[in-house]
Amino acid sequence: MDGFKTGVHDTIEKPFKTENISGVPLFRFGYTEENSSPAKTMIQKKTVSVSIRLLFEALKKLRNAFVDLLPIILVIAFFQIVVLRQPLPQFGEVIFGGILVVAGLSLFIQGLEMGLFPIGEAMAHALARKGSLFWLLSFSFALGFSTTVAEPALIAVAEEAAEIAARGNIINSQEAALKNYALGLRLTVALSVGIAILIGVLRILMGWPIHYLIISGYLIVMLMTMIAPDEIIGIAYDAGGVTTSTITVPLVAALGVGLAGSIKGRNPLLDGFGLIAFASLLPIIFVMGYGLIIFK
Repeated sequence: MDGFKTGVHDTIEKPFKTENISGVPLFRFGYTEENSSPAKTMIQKKTVSVSIRLLFEALKKLRNAFVDLLPIILVIAFFQIVVLRQPLPQFGEVIFGGILVVAGLSLFIQGLEMGLFPIGEAMAHALARKGSLFWLLSFSFALGFSTTVAEPALIAVAEEAAEIAARGNIINSQEAALKNYALGLRLTVALSVGIAILIGVLRILMGWPIHYLIISGYLIVMLMTMIAPDEIIGIAYDAGGVTTSTITVPLVAALGVGLAGSIKGRNPLLDGFGLIAFASLLPIIFVMGYGLIIFK
């Protein structure tokens, strides 16, 4: 008993330390620096090593983003200094905005690599393994429609087109009419992209040659250009461009590559790409058809 008491007494007499592990407080009795120092030092070294690696990775991403933007910076600087021979207006704000663009671009690319590309490929693999043509085509259409209707560039172009059409007395200048015109344009483009992705997925599944579909599509574009109202032709061609922007392209490209890699006899390099071409082509046709209905 005396030995037991002595052991308990010695333990209580020794200092104890409170530590937090995942937010849970732990009380370590009999704590001394001698018996915890090696483990603590190892953890600290690992933490410092991970922090240094993350820092270098972040700096590498920022450098790559800056290099990607460097041609734009050089062009603007050349024309501002050599041609216009004027200082940049609001120089401080321009520099700060440029820093934000570099940081935003690096974060965006990192987000694509970590999130959008993997999830697009993973869902394509999963749906191909499921073996249901209905769900695969439904997902393809829904992906094209949802990514396009949320596209910031399309929203901006649709609102600008509505304002210009109102100033030209093509549509009513009331706010409700502007919103309806812009919304109709957005939904038309989103619907066309959804159908385009669906056709592109069918092409991958069936092995159709892409050039036949693309040539046929542009022949339809040429014919519709001859009969479409002049007020809608320019908007239609621009609508084909704004669909291939920041949100649509990563997911659609990942879908095509993932699907082609999941189907026996398909080459991701040859068959996985081409969905973006359909997503650019069909909106031109659909928007000109929208103009034929609105401006008839």
